[in-house]
Amino acid sequence: MITLTRLNGESFTLNALYIEQVQSFPDTTITLTSGKKMVVKESEKQVGEKVASFYRRIALLPVNIMAEEEE
Repeated sequence: MITLTRLNGESFTLNALYIEQVQSFPDTTITLTSGKKMVVKESEKQVGEKVASFYRRIALLPVNIMAEEEE
């Protein structure tokens, strides 16, 4: 689960496993596997980092994935 912020400032928790796509339109828009779209204050990069951190916590990604991406 990741914590995000709606444009109105309200925080919410989202199960990152249901994220299909993240885009900047310029607002960051998250499309879920259900087709539902959510607009959040966080940047596309911040959402990606939160998702990667969540995946590491539940052991879906190796711990050193960020080091591999930076190379």
